[in-house]
Amino acid sequence: MHVSHTETPPDPDADHRAEFRTVEYSPDALSVGATVWRSLAAAAGGALLALLGWFVLHSVSLPAFNTSMSTRALATATSFVVIVAVALLLWLWMRDADASAPRPRWRRVLTEVAATLAPSALVLTSLGLPLSATKLYLDGIQVDQGFRTQFLSRMAQQLGNHDMSYIDLPTFYPLGWFWLGGRAANLLGMPGWEVYQPWAIVSLAAAAAALTPLWQKLTSSLPVAATVALITTAVVLTQTPDEPYAAIVAMFVPAAAIASAKALTGSWPATAALAVYLGVSANFYTLYTAISALTVVVFAAVCYARKERSLTPVTHLVAIGVGSILIALISWGPYLYQVLFGGYEVRSTANHFLPTEGTVFPLPFFSLSIVGALSLAGLAFLLLRLKNTDFTGLALAIAVCYVWALGSMAASLAGTSLLGFRLEVLITLLFVTAGVLALAEARLIGIEYFYPARVGGAGKRAVTAVLTVLLAGAGLSLVQQIPKENEAHIDQAYADTDGYGERADRFPPDAAQYYAEITDFIVDHGHPQQDSVVFTDEINFMAFNPFYGFNAFTSHYANPLGEFHLRNAALQEWSAGSFAQLSEPGEFTAALDSAPWRAPDAFIFRGDLDTPDEPWKTHIAHDIFPSQPNVRYEALFFNPAAFDSPAWDVRKIGPFVVAVRNP
Repeated sequence: MHVSHTETPPDPDADHRAEFRTVEYSPDALSVGATVWRSLAAAAGGALLALLGWFVLHSVSLPAFNTSMSTRALATATSFVVIVAVALLLWLWMRDADASAPRPRWRRVLTEVAATLAPSALVLTSLGLPLSATKLYLDGIQVDQGFRTQFLSRMAQQLGNHDMSYIDLPTFYPLGWFWLGGRAANLLGMPGWEVYQPWAIVSLAAAAAALTPLWQKLTSSLPVAATVALITTAVVLTQTPDEPYAAIVAMFVPAAAIASAKALTGSWPATAALAVYLGVSANFYTLYTAISALTVVVFAAVCYARKERSLTPVTHLVAIGVGSILIALISWGPYLYQVLFGGYEVRSTANHFLPTEGTVFPLPFFSLSIVGALSLAGLAFLLLRLKNTDFTGLALAIAVCYVWALGSMAASLAGTSLLGFRLEVLITLLFVTAGVLALAEARLIGIEYFYPARVGGAGKRAVTAVLTVLLAGAGLSLVQQIPKENEAHIDQAYADTDGYGERADRFPPDAAQYYAEITDFIVDHGHPQQDSVVFTDEINFMAFNPFYGFNAFTSHYANPLGEFHLRNAALQEWSAGSFAQLSEPGEFTAALDSAPWRAPDAFIFRGDLDTPDEPWKTHIAHDIFPSQPNVRYEALFFNPAAFDSPAWDVRKIGPFVVAVRNP
C-alpha cells in the first residue's frame, strides 16, 4: 500500500485496488534493504536512547509518583516537547514537497532521526519518568507481575531453556523476551527482578522505534509512518504496558496484516518478513501470534478465491508457515518434545480466566475520545476500501479478532476460554491505524477531488498545517493520559517492597524485608539458588530469589508438565500425615524422598518457634473456573514435630519459620 496523490482526480468507479502513487511522497519510499538496515538501526537507537535516559532519570532525585504531582507534570511537559518537535519537523517535511528548492540535508536527516526516535522518547517520558524513583516496574510485584519477575530472575541466573518454577523442565511460557532480559541483566550486572524495569522500557522503546521505517516501507510516506508509530506506541502504553513482551508483539500486528497482502500476492521479501515476525512473536507471546497467523491463513483463502484458484497465495502461505514454525521451535521445541515423549500427565488451565472485559466486544469507534474518532474514521475507511487488497488485511485481522472474542465467550460452555479479553488492544490498534491511513488519503486526494478548481497550493498548505496541529494536539491529549491510565500500576510499583527490602515511597517495608536473610540461611546450608527446590506460598520471595519451587503458586501459570494437581495432592498428604503417620521425622523425610519429583530442600512457613504445639501454616491454590475470581486458596498446616530431627535446621526469621535440610 502506498499513501499517495495523483496529478488528476481519480475516477470514483475505478478499481479500488489501484494504488495511489505520487510525486509528493516518492522521496519517502524505501527499498527492502534500506528498510531492513533502518529498522535494525532504529531499534538499536531507540534502545540506546531509552537506556541512557533511564540511567539519567535514576541518577537524579525525583519524588515518588504516588506522593507527588511533580513527576506527572514532568512527564506531560517532556511528552509535549517530543510531540511538538516532531510535528513541526514533519510539517516542514510536507511543506518542502511543494517548494521548488531542495530540502536541506541537515533538516532531512534531523527529521528522519526525530520521526524514528520520537516513539521511543514517548516510552521514556510517559512511562520511564513516572517510574524513575522506584526499582520496580508497573504493578510492582503483584500477582501476574510476580510470575513474570520470577521468570526473568530465572533467566538472569541460567542461560538455557528452564521453567520459571520446576527444576529440570523446559519452559511452557514463551522464552524470548525473558531470555533476552536475562542477558541484559548479566550485561548490566543487575539481578533479574531489578532489570525488569529498564529492560521493559528499553525493549518497548526499541520496538516502537522500528515501527517508523517499517511503516515508511508500507506507505512510502515518512509523515504517515511516524504518525502511525506514535499513535501505536500511545495506545499500547495505555492499554497493555504491564506486559511488555505482549505489547511488543501487538505493535506489529497492523503492519503484519498489511504486509500479508504483499506476501500472498507474490512478494518474497514480505513473505520472509512475515515468517520472521510470526516465528519471533511465537517466542514472545503466542495469543497475538495466533491472531496474526490466522489472519494470514484466512487472507490466503480469500486471495486463492480472488485469483481464480492461483497457487501463489498457497505457496507463500506454506513458506510463511514452515519458516515461522522453525523459528518458534527455538522456544517451543523442548517443551513439545517432553509433551510427546516425556511420559508426563499433562494438564493445563492457562485459559481458565474470564474477567468482565471478556464478556463484551471492544467497540472503540463508539468511544468519545481521540482513539474513538480515529477508530470511527478507520471503520468508514475500511468499509469504503474493502476491495483494495492492501486494506483487506486490516479488515480481516479485525474480523479474526471479533470471531476469536466470540469463540472465547462460547468456550465458557466447555469450561475454558480463549482469553478474548486480551484482544482489545489489537482491535484498537487496527482501527486507529486505519484511521490514520484514512486521514492521510483524505489529505492527499480528498481536497483536490472535491474542489479541484478552488484549492491551490496555499489551500493545500493550510489544510496540511491544520491537520498537523490537530493530530499533534490529539497525540498530546492521548499521550498525557498514559500516566493517569496507569496510575494504579505506577502507585503499586512505589508501594511494594523490592528485592532489597525497601519501598520506593519510603514507607515501612512489609515482610519482604526478611527475604535476604532467608536466602542466606538456605544457601549457607549448601543449597544454591540454581540447584535447590523450595516450597513456599510467598510468590514474592521466589520472584526476588530464583530458587526452584516444588510447585507453582497457581495452576494457571504452572507448566503443564509440572503435574500441578498431583503435587498439590502430595502436599495435602504431607500436611495431614505430619500429624499422624508422618509425625515421626524419619517417616516424614522418607515420604518427601519417595515422591516422584525432587523433594523440597527447604520449606518457608508462617508460624512461631516459641509455641511448639502451634502448627506452621502455608497455602496451596485450586482452580475453580468458571468462578471469578478463578482461584481458591487452601490453608495447609504442618506439625513442627515432623521437622524435629538432625536432618532439618529450623530458624525463625521475621514472621517466617524456615526449615532447611542439612547436607
